[in-house]
Amino acid sequence: MRALVPFGKRHVVGIVTAVLTHTDIPADKLKPIKRLLDEQPALPPSILALCNWGIQYYHHSPGEVFKNALPLALRNETTPLIEFVDTWQVSTKGKLIELSSLSRAPKQVNALTTLRNHPNGLTQTLLAGLDIKSPTLKALRDKGLVEIHEKEQSYPSWATDNLLREACLTLNEQQQHAVDTVLNTNQPNTDKNMSFATYLLNGVTGSGKTEVYLQIIEHVLKAGNQALILVPEIGLTPQTLQRFQQRFNVPVLALHSNLTANQRLTVWRQANAGCAAIVIGTRSALFTPMKHPGLIIIDEEHDLSYKQQDGFRYSARDMAIVRAKLENIPVILGTATPSFESLHNAKEGRYRQLSLTHRAGEAKLPTFEITDLRKAELKNGLCKSLIHAMGHELKQGNQVLFFLNRRGYSPVFMCHDCGWNAACVMCDARMTYHRQPKHLHCHHCDYQSRINLHCPDCNSTDLRAIGQGTERVDENLSELFPKTRIIRIDRDTTRRKESLENHLKQVNSGEPCILIGTQMLAKGHHFPHVTLVVISDIDSGLFASDFRATEHTAQLILQVAGRAGRAEKQGKVILQSHNPEHMVLQSLQQQNYNAFIQHALPERKLTGLPPYGYIAMLRAEAAHADMASRFLEQVIEQFNNLSSQEPTPQTVEAWGPVPSLMMRKAGRFRFQVMLRSNDRLSLHKAIAELLPQIEPLPDSRKVRWHLDVDPVQLD
Repeated sequence: MRALVPFGKRHVVGIVTAVLTHTDIPADKLKPIKRLLDEQPALPPSILALCNWGIQYYHHSPGEVFKNALPLALRNETTPLIEFVDTWQVSTKGKLIELSSLSRAPKQVNALTTLRNHPNGLTQTLLAGLDIKSPTLKALRDKGLVEIHEKEQSYPSWATDNLLREACLTLNEQQQHAVDTVLNTNQPNTDKNMSFATYLLNGVTGSGKTEVYLQIIEHVLKAGNQALILVPEIGLTPQTLQRFQQRFNVPVLALHSNLTANQRLTVWRQANAGCAAIVIGTRSALFTPMKHPGLIIIDEEHDLSYKQQDGFRYSARDMAIVRAKLENIPVILGTATPSFESLHNAKEGRYRQLSLTHRAGEAKLPTFEITDLRKAELKNGLCKSLIHAMGHELKQGNQVLFFLNRRGYSPVFMCHDCGWNAACVMCDARMTYHRQPKHLHCHHCDYQSRINLHCPDCNSTDLRAIGQGTERVDENLSELFPKTRIIRIDRDTTRRKESLENHLKQVNSGEPCILIGTQMLAKGHHFPHVTLVVISDIDSGLFASDFRATEHTAQLILQVAGRAGRAEKQGKVILQSHNPEHMVLQSLQQQNYNAFIQHALPERKLTGLPPYGYIAMLRAEAAHADMASRFLEQVIEQFNNLSSQEPTPQTVEAWGPVPSLMMRKAGRFRFQVMLRSNDRLSLHKAIAELLPQIEPLPDSRKVRWHLDVDPVQLD
């Protein structure tokens, strides 16, 4: 339950998680709770248990974990847990009075008659819908004939006998098998609710995973239960919401960070009351309570967005599986490019894998072509054959998607005479040059500056923008195809509300166009008129320092490629590379993610890295490099002391400290230590023993440090 508690000189909202009859804390150190804020728990038992699991697994402070589970509005003491509304009711006098005494006020007679027919009262909104205005009601109240009462808001339940707005699509054999497996496993009697199981729905792009979701959800709704669907990006939420609203005649609500605090609270209350049949949201929607939980779906389960990168660093995908187990309901992980961890869990029998190897309907997988850029003659960064292919598709009335995961005009702004380049003063990174409006921008720390007119080193005026971002590609393609509409979708062009939806409407109109975008377009979108996908620059992802770089690059390539040829027309993918023989590209050229996996997984096994080992990162940052490094050296010393006290050989290794891949970011120097073990329990035992030793260290209060369990990026 929520409680108002003293905290320094102020009072804040706290959560009562347990009641004890004794304490080891001296009585003079204790402070009384000021008051309880509600008459019932703010968090249901399953969410409370989920938070407690997160506290233990991620070794995080309880306060911040519960803060993630509680809507922002409920962290304010003045916001009630339950919504109350004012209702107008007829008074005792109003029940007895003769209506003829009001004959000169027909509007009052009408209002009083209506309220007599509704003894439980009606809200102001409902009365306004009946054309009963506030002045009329106030006149009746002044005469003592009606009264205002505050009542708990009631939410209507949906009808299970009229669920569908549109008919279901006919499933192919693989889709039907996936639906039947989820509905029938552990469920011999179809009248019973489904029980916990984790399904990995591994389907190629365009294979109809959404239709599988829809038909399983229909069964869940018929049983009177609710469904929670997580998507990786806010940009995918509106189109997903629209797709589910088209199919179902039930309340389908969205929950994401673009909503106001009050809007999020309204959705939270309706889900908690059982009124919201389907809740669709991003990572934080995981903690939404459901009165009648029936199913959880994680779409694009491989996506890095499901891992929180600051504060409480949890994986929404992993915690969703824990929640499904606590609720005893099934959870479906859907993707065309499964994460290595999910594939490993399927191989070990923890997940049940369901495969969709063919596209739905008559659509076929796109053909894949790799263009060798070595010694190629380029025009605006594009080879002649690629320009010809784009022109051919546009002449046929089709659309082209040009993918470049780099926004801005140019990633490098440099002096042609002496080689100086514009570097961020806060980070070990180059500034990106933007033309609209003109400025230099660091995309790591958000530092911005004006354009230099002279080189600060040699005073030359020959300053040049080197390389391409989406802004420059837009300019170049406008020159190559002056009569073609160019639609650029990146963070710079979608800042305004509904700008993304407006861009997508233009694309879905079917008019020939070139769609330029970053990874915002790589997942979930359905572009039926796109027949050619161009991937301009992917080489950097093939040689990055992060051990997961090739996995993430392969997933990105296939997700982008999957936007091509999703309707009747055959699609094509052209990828430009200076490394056409690279194993990743050769595997994906055949649209064969499995071939890539068979090559990459043995490398992981040799190193003992996930999914064959378990890791956690201890990161520290400080204003001076030696301070962060020295602190982590002290941590390693404590770790070694604890290891020497173990009766058995230590099964947990500590690697580091080493500088982060970008050592200086936002003006602070960053170092990290990796803790690794082949055994998950041993790793967590070592962490639990180490953390209490860190706080008393001399430098612990001079640096910012945090623990990241199961990191997805080594930044």
